[in-house]
Amino acid sequence: MAITKSDKAVETDRNGTRFSVKGLKKSQTDNAKLAHLHSHYAQHPSRGLTPAKLARILSLAEQGDLIAQCELAEDMEEKDGHIFSELQKRRRALLDVEWQIVPPRNASAAEIKDGEMLTEQLEDMQILDDLIFDMSDAILKGFSNSEIVWQQQGTLWLPEAFNFKDPSWFMTGQANDDANSKEVVDRNELRLRDNTLNGAALQPFGWVSHVHKTKSGYLGRNGLARVLAWPFLFKNYGVRDLAEFLEIYGLPLRLGKYPTGADKTEKATLLRAVMSIGHNAGGIIPKGMDIDFKEAAKGNKDPFEYMISLMEKTVSKAILGGTLTSQADGKSSTNALGNVHNEVRQELRDSDLKQIGNTLSRDLVLPMYMLNGKSYRTPNRSPRLVFNIVEAEDLKGYAESLPKLVDIGFAIPQQWAQDKLQIPVAQKGEIVLIKQAAQPTSKEAEFEEPQAKLKRMAIKRIVALKSQSEKVKLEADDVDEMSERLASDMSPILEGFTDEVRQLVESAESLEALQVSLNKLDLSIDEASEILQLALVAADLAGQHDVLSGS
Repeated sequence: MAITKSDKAVETDRNGTRFSVKGLKKSQTDNAKLAHLHSHYAQHPSRGLTPAKLARILSLAEQGDLIAQCELAEDMEEKDGHIFSELQKRRRALLDVEWQIVPPRNASAAEIKDGEMLTEQLEDMQILDDLIFDMSDAILKGFSNSEIVWQQQGTLWLPEAFNFKDPSWFMTGQANDDANSKEVVDRNELRLRDNTLNGAALQPFGWVSHVHKTKSGYLGRNGLARVLAWPFLFKNYGVRDLAEFLEIYGLPLRLGKYPTGADKTEKATLLRAVMSIGHNAGGIIPKGMDIDFKEAAKGNKDPFEYMISLMEKTVSKAILGGTLTSQADGKSSTNALGNVHNEVRQELRDSDLKQIGNTLSRDLVLPMYMLNGKSYRTPNRSPRLVFNIVEAEDLKGYAESLPKLVDIGFAIPQQWAQDKLQIPVAQKGEIVLIKQAAQPTSKEAEFEEPQAKLKRMAIKRIVALKSQSEKVKLEADDVDEMSERLASDMSPILEGFTDEVRQLVESAESLEALQVSLNKLDLSIDEASEILQLALVAADLAGQHDVLSGS
């Protein structure tokens, strides 16, 4: 959003915050004063790079001219595969980390609701990952700028796109040689190159301007490019020398002899023959001239490889904090040391995310909150975008230790435990996991089914007894009646047992055969067990009734 004093079409949002609608609908880089930036092309300062040329490039960057330094950084990333791969590891690691919008301390209900609205809008943005990746370009160059393109959706003002702008479009303020000038120059402020001494200031709410603090110092000396430039230069020397060595390795030394009085043309002819005969394995020379072949060229490629390897290790240390997460020499590459190097890399990732989160909170979350939030009152109460860099603790260890600590009296806040284990708090109406009841085995199920049936039958019998009379008094006649009822219920079952045994006895040919048949006989006692258990329950209930009624 562009907020300038010259804009006349100034309106207020729902909270009374003044902003320029006209500024929201246009981009600063569309200004005619900045048209020359769109036709700027890189000069590729890595061509013919020497120590003297590199020192000059770095010196200009300190004075506010960032063009050559940024273009050199681009060349280094494109030409050196090792630098590219190490930067990709560090930058891509930022995209897998979840984030959340955190409301201010002691937030009101309205502030919490606005935070949820911002979370919903940002989660729906398919371009946020691209923005984070573009912001990570500041790790190498020291800064990264993406211009916000705003759009209005109903009553909401939301970013439509984040257009990454080439770092060579920007500069820092330059000191004025005029002693009488009262202009204060901020050497850490990024400005657009508009052909003026100190450039044009970036319009508020129009940019996501990220400055990455790789080291302390002025912005022009902040990026990793200045650290990597020297290893890049020396590695190129080593690669070039290795290429020349491989070109002549194994070829014999060739000496041409020309006769006394040979002119320049004859000498040139002999030289061409000497230079080409090694690769072409043939050639012609004038009569009277000779070519002598001496011992083949000897040498060792180890010094060149050592130079290249040393520079690549330096690059890995500068970008990732170690070498064992990218390459191993087979000598000191132990598992323990590799874990230490990976922890250092993790610390770098967390630091990168914290810096990017702070920039997003300032340049993206705050503008969206000011334009759309109902609870906005002051920037100090703005929500923040925070990356979840806390690693989840060992679930098994906490599951065993927390119950024991609680049992001995430790008052442990639930929120602390959930933060440690990275388990979110369940929202109202949200489905949660619950402990399922243990399923009975097949034998237990066979036993429980008649038990449940018996219980239901007992309940029905009690209800029937209560319905007959409000006061039931069991006397001797009642006991006799219950005994008769039990005998009546058991009689058919016992008769069935007797009939089965009688049939086996009548059909047996011998006592041995009868014994075998009886062993194989499978008599079901389930029905008899139900009747007996029902009788026992009824007797127990009757006894309890007698005790309670005082009879």
